[in-house]
Amino acid sequence: MNAANETSRSLMRSVLLMLLESLCQIVSVSTMSADLNKLNWALDTILQSYRGAFSEKVYSDENDEHDVLMDVFGITPLLKRENRQYWGRELGMCWQRLVVDVCRHARNDFGHALRIGADEPCDLTVGGLAIDTKYRIGSGDSGTLKKFKAYGPLLRSKGYEPVLLIVREDNLNAAITACSAGGWTVTTGQYTFDYLRELTGVDVNELLRRRAGAFPVVR
Repeated sequence: MNAANETSRSLMRSVLLMLLESLCQIVSVSTMSADLNKLNWALDTILQSYRGAFSEKVYSDENDEHDVLMDVFGITPLLKRENRQYWGRELGMCWQRLVVDVCRHARNDFGHALRIGADEPCDLTVGGLAIDTKYRIGSGDSGTLKKFKAYGPLLRSKGYEPVLLIVREDNLNAAITACSAGGWTVTTGQYTFDYLRELTGVDVNELLRRRAGAFPVVR
């Protein structure tokens, strides 16, 4: 929660700074007069843009829905909120390993992660597909998004179709748009499990549902 509060304070500081800059541009220092129409328009424009940012932030951080991976380990939304970054990272690694093993057992054309120079732009390949996995993409993944934008064209230049399989549905909309613009086929939630079932013949969603509570986190 401290990180979320710091982000909100940072956004508020940005709002105030932009408001001050607009005032300085519109108000005449010599006469101290202002064009109120221009001022109102400038302030409304700034506030409108931040309303969208604040709304997106609240939605993405406060979604308390369960998912099948959380249920396997008995992870509650309350527990996950204690350290979102930790749980997001660890559940993401768990998801990656599950997808890799399912494809390795189900597909004869399975391949390990590609290495292109110093980069590893995907977690595995299946035939002509270069597949990467994510648990969720949120507002803190700006570095990851830059990589996805760069890796999409890179993989296509090597003859692969980039595919991104995401567990959660409460992703940052701008992040999904950025990945799609980068040339990735992006699936989320149930669409991800449907894609995997068509690709491998394995209903991963059902397999995980059967294991709900089977590996409880003991603290």
